[in-house]
Amino acid sequence: MPIAAPHEIRKLGPLDLALMHGMLTMFGEAFDDVETYGKARPRPAYLERLLASDDFIALAAVARDEVVGGLAAYELRKFEQERSEIYIYDLAVAAAYRRRGIATALIAKLTEHAAARGAYVVYVQADYVDPPAIALYSKLGQREEVLHFDIPVPRRSVD
Repeated sequence: MPIAAPHEIRKLGPLDLALMHGMLTMFGEAFDDVETYGKARPRPAYLERLLASDDFIALAAVARDEVVGGLAAYELRKFEQERSEIYIYDLAVAAAYRRRGIATALIAKLTEHAAARGAYVVYVQADYVDPPAIALYSKLGQREEVLHFDIPVPRRSVD
């Protein structure tokens, strides 16, 4: 197994489009879903707005100017109290860099951002068929058994 270079965790902003594209490429490879993460990439203006927004957090683990891990999360402001929760939408580490603490470091950095934003919890979903993810999240937090439902949205007609 090759020795991985040291990495640093960076919070991406609107000027970090190259790193965001590197993160999308890494997600596609790590999830074996290159089409979803590469075929219809957003335009630069869209990514700049997303990276500048208050409710999206992108963290990249970078080694030698290459994205080797990434985390995309959303802040969800609550209505019943003045607080928020952070949802980890995607988290992955490139194959050559796994088992080196990068995913744990990304989550740790996210919890720092969550605390600074006044969030009360960070949460994530895991698929039953992904034992490494389940092991990681079990080490860091409390497991809850929930049901997840995808509700289709009607397609708008294109005029």
